[in-house]
Amino acid sequence: MNTALFNFLKELRASNNREWFQSNKKRYDELHVQFADCVQQLIGRIAVFDPEIAGLDAKSCIYRIYRDIRFSADKTPYKTHFGAYMTGYGGRTSPYAGYYVHLEPDNAFLSGGVWCPPPPLLKKLRQDIYDNMDEFAKIIENKAFKKTFSELEGEMLKRTPPGYPSGGPYDYILRHKDFIVSSTKPESFFCADDWIDRTVEDFKILQPFNHFLNYTVSDFFGKV
Repeated sequence: MNTALFNFLKELRASNNREWFQSNKKRYDELHVQFADCVQQLIGRIAVFDPEIAGLDAKSCIYRIYRDIRFSADKTPYKTHFGAYMTGYGGRTSPYAGYYVHLEPDNAFLSGGVWCPPPPLLKKLRQDIYDNMDEFAKIIENKAFKKTFSELEGEMLKRTPPGYPSGGPYDYILRHKDFIVSSTKPESFFCADDWIDRTVEDFKILQPFNHFLNYTVSDFFGKV
């Protein structure tokens, strides 16, 4: 990866229209191929410590740059980022916890976990976290984890869900509707020659978090 990708996205953000994009389509195609190659390398490296990733095709993980504007007030036709979600059982369409790379000017990051689970799955995730809170807390309170990733992000309920005791030290965890964390990075992180190596090291730290969540997701979908 190099500065060309971020420069392209900055120009796209300033001229987000079909005319500009079509005149720069060759640049986009070249950058897309480079990004897909990087994602494929990441898949191979992640699979070493997370076998569920093995065999994924980068194409199934990379999000389209074209926005769905049918029901959106924002009619700009293109996303201003490159993104890829790597996980088992379907790549970017999978409900499983995985590894996400987001390249966007002034908003680049690595992320993982389960985002926006359907209510029945959310209910089961909550229950399993509650039943194994010591194990889950040990993962998210690990020194390396806390140094690398954020606290839990995403939407939260205002009150503890019915059926759970309120006021405990981990009450905030049970109020979450998503179980995701992220690590904000400067553009220079992704422009460095060793960015894939450094990303793999961060994702190794993320793996226990994903593994905990995926035990529940697998059980929910009857895969264990």
